[in-house]
This record gives sequence, structure tokens and C-alpha cells, in this order.
Amino acid sequence: MSQEFTKWQCIVCGWIYDEAEGCPEEGIEPGTKWEDIPEDWLCPDCGVGKEDFEMIELA
Repeated sequence: MSQEFTKWQCIVCGWIYDEAEGCPEEGIEPGTKWEDIPEDWLCPDCGVGKEDFEMIELA
């Protein structure tokens, strides 16, 4: 069974969070789903919150 991962892009600076890769430098393990990231997490590039991210549509 393969798990589907999505990518989320910051609408302010364009930084992308990839669920498959996680963000180890921010303490987020690979495979961490977007909904499992704490609500107070901030974009590592520009500092905005999760509300300023949008899911990237897969073609």
C-alpha cells in the first residue's frame, strides 16, 4: 500500500513543504502529513503561519 503525499507552497515566499521529504532542519520527520504539523509552525524562509500555505495540485 503506497501512501500519497502532497506538497504545500507558501503563498508569500514560494517555499514548498513536501510531506514525503519532511523538513528535518525544522524537526519535521520525512512522511509527516501537513495536518500533523503543529498549528504554531512557521515558514522557515519568511516566518508566516500554516494559514498562508496552499496545497499544490498534482498534474
